[in-house]
Amino acid sequence: MERKIDILLKDTSRSFYLTLNVLPKKMRKQIGLTYLLARISDTIADSRVGDPKNLSYLISKYNDRIQNITKEIPDLTDLSALQENLAEKELLKNINIPIDYLEKSNSISDSDRMKIRQCLEIIIKGQKLDLERFGMPTKENIIALKSEKELDDYTYSVAGSVGEFWTHMTIDHQFVTNEKLRKKLFEKGIKFGKALQLINILRDIPEDILIGRCYIPEDELLRYNLIPDDLLDMKKMNEFRPLYDSYISKTYGYLKDAIDYVSLLPNNEYRLRLSCLLPILIGQRTLRMLTENNVLDGENRIKVSRKDIKKIFRRALFASLSKNKSLNLLKKNMI
Repeated sequence: MERKIDILLKDTSRSFYLTLNVLPKKMRKQIGLTYLLARISDTIADSRVGDPKNLSYLISKYNDRIQNITKEIPDLTDLSALQENLAEKELLKNINIPIDYLEKSNSISDSDRMKIRQCLEIIIKGQKLDLERFGMPTKENIIALKSEKELDDYTYSVAGSVGEFWTHMTIDHQFVTNEKLRKKLFEKGIKFGKALQLINILRDIPEDILIGRCYIPEDELLRYNLIPDDLLDMKKMNEFRPLYDSYISKTYGYLKDAIDYVSLLPNNEYRLRLSCLLPILIGQRTLRMLTENNVLDGENRIKVSRKDIKKIFRRALFASLSKNKSLNLLKKNMI
């Protein structure tokens, strides 16, 4: 079962699999399993076919199974057949494998199970809310989040909660901490997760707009005399730039919190430090590309190349041997 879990993880993730591979063994299985279980619900929620009410129903039934409220696994056969991404198709077909692993693996403690379920409950709640907010948007009927609060709630639900869970696993399995440090780790960990989600949102604007979803809040767009439909036009980038740059700055602020998170880790936690360095460095590289290019140009999607990721990995591997080297590298890559 563990081999199949690993294959599913490798096929459904790219940069995250690098992070997973360098994680300390005591928390690697818990983090990987949570990623897979969340990826299943995310694939359901992001399906571009089907009635949103039915997708919301399927996610609810899936969550009931995860939370052990029911023993019935929702039938995702039809949804699986409609997936264009082969890895996601395979994941939906094998939904029982990560669920069985959660319930039966001796590598997962009862405490781990409880926290995995708590994290997934928050994530799935955010995904369901997404479906309710957006309904059945199209390119001709773009629906935007209403306010900054809605955006913040969303980034916490689907990513900040992951930083929270990651910190639980770190404290439970890696090192002893006091209450003051524990509080700081959770605070910075949540913002770490929010940073990564904001990067995804800023990078994916063209893709989301084409399916009628706009995560840039409507009230913020109005302040700049813009509407969601304007983001379909790459020539509108000059008008959008001041608002866009404000979100870039906000994301850098969260990444500073992520750097603080790394600074709080014990010096001998080499693997844990490396697993944090990788997403921060990739995030910094992505933000730099987002700053330098026209994000509204959907024909040229902004994405860190595999070649660059390999370079980042080599630099991070060397830097992770020392906390000071790690922090110097991270600070050097901040604009």
